[in-house]
Amino acid sequence: MAIPKKEPVKKAVSHVAHATHATHAAPAKKAERYVEGVGRRKTSIARVRIAVGGGHFSVNGKDLKQYFSALRLNSIVTAPFTMLKLADKFDVTVHVIGGGIHAQAEAVRLGLSRALEIKDPELQKKLHGLGFLTRDPRMVERKKYGFKKARRAPQWAKR
Repeated sequence: MAIPKKEPVKKAVSHVAHATHATHAAPAKKAERYVEGVGRRKTSIARVRIAVGGGHFSVNGKDLKQYFSALRLNSIVTAPFTMLKLADKFDVTVHVIGGGIHAQAEAVRLGLSRALEIKDPELQKKLHGLGFLTRDPRMVERKKYGFKKARRAPQWAKR
């Protein structure tokens, strides 16, 4: 039994006939909805989106104070806003995965700083001076074969 073939749908194409119509104006610049910055720390990755708004801050669908309940972690995350006095000018949405809660907080801080830098390039000097644009390169050392951990050798007995 043969399957009937469908004929391709022909679309009408309009061509510009005159050279005067062929010149196009530059497309209008779209208003940016948000700016995104990515921050990493150890094995944590945070995707931070900021948009002009009233100061709403959510992390993985939860409120900031609910996700980072410790005051110390809360202050790490909001440090770029508090130091630059921008707390109520932006809405922040964060998606963070991996690592521990402290590494996640530092990844969010780096992502937030990078997003602020993209939004306003004049903030770059201040953020860099505060150390918020520096990626912490420290990672867990890998385990080596023949060892119990990265450097812990099996116990040695003389007799």
